[in-house]
Amino acid sequence: MINNNISQKDSDTKKGDESVLNRRLFLRSAGIATAVGTLAIGACKDDDDDMTPSTGTTVDLGRDDVGILNYAYALEQLEAAFYEQVVKTPYTGITAAETAILTDIRDHEIIHRDFFKAALTAAAPTQIIPSLEVDFSSIDFTNRAKVLGAAKLFEDTGVAAYNGAGKFIKNATYLTLAGKIVSVEARHAAAISDLITPKTADFASDTQIDTNGLDKATPSATILAAVQPYLKTKISGANLPK
Repeated sequence: MINNNISQKDSDTKKGDESVLNRRLFLRSAGIATAVGTLAIGACKDDDDDMTPSTGTTVDLGRDDVGILNYAYALEQLEAAFYEQVVKTPYTGITAAETAILTDIRDHEIIHRDFFKAALTAAAPTQIIPSLEVDFSSIDFTNRAKVLGAAKLFEDTGVAAYNGAGKFIKNATYLTLAGKIVSVEARHAAAISDLITPKTADFASDTQIDTNGLDKATPSATILAAVQPYLKTKISGANLPK
């Protein structure tokens, strides 16, 4: 009986390890697929080169497609900086599996950030916003619940932001690539939710999915208000499409 219990425990552990590995490979593959898209977007140009992104001490994201790219770039800067800090200063009790997942997400967010920087540099070099200064002083990076709670906020906000802005994108190439990135962000959101409450339906909860079974789409003003507390740089989306 004891041997059978040990065998069952070993089997469950092995299945758990395989599940974590599969999630890592799934996330990593998604990140690689997104990176390939950078080869296409660099060739696209925007005609709105008459607007600088910064006004005084506030960074204005701009308007039209370039404004939306800057909007996405700002959010990806925030996410990349957050996960870089998470991996640099792991929370108390972090497991090897959690470290692996969070490291993969960090790598994806860095790819996304650099993707938008390269795209904007190629398409509208006079309008790209600068590197933003983050403020994570309200997050206790030693506390697992606080870190994963912040990660959930950033991921859910990111998905809702892309969905909210997608209908305003005019350039078909930009729209296609934004769709590829938001699908990766949604996978991140599901992975974080599963870390918070494993093996439950919370990977697609009411906070993420609307009554029609669709990911939520949130206006830029609401998104920017939600993330501004984590940025020292003041950003304005006043000229973004609405």
